[in-house]
Amino acid sequence: MSEDCEVEDIAALLEDETVRDILTATSIEPMSANALSERCGVSEPTVYRRLEDLRACDLVEERTKLDPTAGHHHKVYSPRLERVTVELEEGSLTLSVKRREDVADRFTDLVEGM
Repeated sequence: MSEDCEVEDIAALLEDETVRDILTATSIEPMSANALSERCGVSEPTVYRRLEDLRACDLVEERTKLDPTAGHHHKVYSPRLERVTVELEEGSLTLSVKRREDVADRFTDLVEGM
């Protein structure tokens, strides 16, 4: 988890409908801010603000995608959030967040484990 982002911050983020729409849409395929704007029915500035909030908590990742037919590139976003768990046990409420591992991180872990 990002050092600046507490579990409570993540819970507050997930209350936002646009944030949930962005996460669910990008879980199908990486999407640009423009495509997310159309898909979620909100303005691009709103999408960019929510993406920045999500990136601050390490819940989405940004990548550059090349368009070979037009020779351009643009940024696409995909979720890092895998699971949020709420546990109530013996007078304690715990919220935990699991993120997807980056492919490079998984490869490094594999090599280091040999």
